[in-house]
Amino acid sequence: MQWVFSGSLSVDKITIAIANLPPSLRGTKLVQLSDLHYDGFRLSDKMLIEAIEVSNQAEPDLVLLTGDYITDNPEPIHQLVLRLKNLESRAGVYAVLGNHDFLVRHAQSIVTQALTSIGIQVLWNQIAYPLGAGLPFVGLADFWSREFNPAPVMNQLDPKLPRIVLSHNPDTAEFLQQWRVDLQLSGHTHGGQVVIPGFGPAALLLPILRRNLPRCLHRYVPFLRECSTVVKHWEWTQGMHQVGANRLYVNRGLGTYAPGRLFCPPEVTVITLV
Repeated sequence: MQWVFSGSLSVDKITIAIANLPPSLRGTKLVQLSDLHYDGFRLSDKMLIEAIEVSNQAEPDLVLLTGDYITDNPEPIHQLVLRLKNLESRAGVYAVLGNHDFLVRHAQSIVTQALTSIGIQVLWNQIAYPLGAGLPFVGLADFWSREFNPAPVMNQLDPKLPRIVLSHNPDTAEFLQQWRVDLQLSGHTHGGQVVIPGFGPAALLLPILRRNLPRCLHRYVPFLRECSTVVKHWEWTQGMHQVGANRLYVNRGLGTYAPGRLFCPPEVTVITLV
């Protein structure tokens, strides 16, 4: 059951040019899913099934999951993996965890074990080579965890080697500028959920309000404090961004918090590498 309005699913297709991509990997297709928040409130089974069907229809070489499978209770992960085991891809499914996947006591081990039980490879400060040695995939610990420390992982890679980084929180793109990142895949923001046409995520207004409104009035502005803690860079809320020499793509996610989504549909991303 889904108790908040999310709108219909959007399939966003992008093409990414990667320097030094091995010829054998040209045309590789990736699917990204993020922020499922499978808890009975924020994502309907109908939408989840549709997202999995869309992913399978794309016939991806690899499926990438970028965190927040649960919200505040790890138990629904056991039902979620019964759905996720229907994901199909040539080289498997790889995942990183989000902040909601470790903040609750024992959640990290429960979520990791459940995903692993259906063959999903969970990366926590690790490098994987599902498509061969010419394109490593780096999965980082969540930015809010005590174990976010990309240096020992990133420094293992030859700077001449292209790589794709999975990192739940897009704020990490600021820190990762000291290394080559051909493509960072993130989620976490839900695209801002409420988007003002011609302006962008409504959350971009909150820092302006916080600076200009008298402090005594802050409590009357919905989500003012909550949104200020989600990310620093609300300008990276969704879609493609250039961060220094690196590229960041932020998926809008599937799950939805109250008050719902407006002009910000849940997303399955299909990525073609060239």
